[in-house]
Formats: sequence, C-alpha cells, structure tokens
Amino acid sequence: MNLSLTGRQLDLTDAMKTHITSAVESLKKFNLDIISTRVVVSSDEKNGKKGSLVEFAINLAHKNTIVIKQRDKDLYAAVDLAVERAKKVLRRHHDKVTDRQATKISDELIQAEISESDDNYEVDEIVPMELDLYKPLNIEEALEILKQSKQQFFIFNDMDGKTRVIYKRKDNKYGLY
Repeated sequence: MNLSLTGRQLDLTDAMKTHITSAVESLKKFNLDIISTRVVVSSDEKNGKKGSLVEFAINLAHKNTIVIKQRDKDLYAAVDLAVERAKKVLRRHHDKVTDRQATKISDELIQAEISESDDNYEVDEIVPMELDLYKPLNIEEALEILKQSKQQFFIFNDMDGKTRVIYKRKDNKYGLY
C-alpha cells in the first residue's frame, strides 16, 4: 500500500507523521486490496478559530475511491476521528465482500453435495396417478372395489359430493370416514 502524506499551510513533524502512519496501518486489518492512501493535513481558520482539516483518500481495487474529511481543533483528534470513520466504511465493505463470497462458496458446496448424493443413492420417484374420483359412488360400490383390490383403503366421492375413505380394519371389518 502506498502512503502519501501532505501538509498544507503547516509543516508535518515526525510525531505527526508517525501518528498518521500508524493510523493508516491499522486499516490493513480488513484484508482489502488498498492500493494507495493519500492523507492531506491542512491548517484551517474559520470565524477567527484555528483548527485542523484532515482528508483521507483511500483507493481500493475494484471499488471507487473513499474520501473522508474531518475537522477538529486538535490535529491528532481529527486524524483519530477520520480513521474511525474510515474503519467503519472499510468494515462495511469487507462485510459485503465476505458475505457474497460465503454464499458463493456455500452454494458451490451444496451443489457438490447434491451431485455426490445423486451418484450414491437412488432417488425415490413420485409418479402422479389420476384417481377415479370424478364419478360419485355408493358406499356399497366402494366396498366392492376395495374388496376386489389388495389396497388397505379406497378414497371416493359419495352421492352427496363428500370425499369419503373406506378402509380395512385389523379385525377384518371395514371402516368409513
């Protein structure tokens, strides 16, 4: 990461340069591709009050430049506040990048697991069948159909239009719902 320190209308002392350099180094913890950082420190006077203006311009790969400006009476306080704001912006960007990558990786793992499971196990296939529910039946007709088949139950529509179920019980009798 390239670091450029510039002082406008004031001379940067070694202590100021060290403080700014260590503050900018703390931005590396987000593991983003920071190409360069430009720090411009200037003396500012408004309404007869002296203050300091710190401007951070952080260039990220595959992202627009992040510009942060901070004013304060004290130069060190202005640098600290600007770095905190920069950390907030970089943390948000880092979270976006890692969340997208995590979902991409998890989707790929799920697809890989599905393809492996298809190879190892047979998938139960559901075959849709058309029921003979269209014609209403008497209970006696439904009972005869159930006796002729080897099924445990039979679903039908009775003459009143209700859907009914007739089933074989364990005691060899028949039940009706």
